[in-house]
Amino acid sequence: MHTNPATSHMFIVNPLSGLHFCLKVLSQAKRLIIAVIGFTVLFTGIAMIVLPGPAFIVIPAGIGILATEFVWARSLLKGVKT
Repeated sequence: MHTNPATSHMFIVNPLSGLHFCLKVLSQAKRLIIAVIGFTVLFTGIAMIVLPGPAFIVIPAGIGILATEFVWARSLLKGVKT
């Protein structure tokens, strides 16, 4: 079967676009994992306010974990440090 080059549609695919997509997905997955871990530690620390445990250590640790990925947590951590 012969195709006419004038009517066939050829798409030029950038091989780096797939790599860019994979890196973006991995970055978002990392951000999600850090958010889940950070909020888990933070909520555990909040629970330790009424339960026995070192809440004053765990809450800043949770905020510190979240601060690695989120600007709002970074500014909150600065407020906790001072």
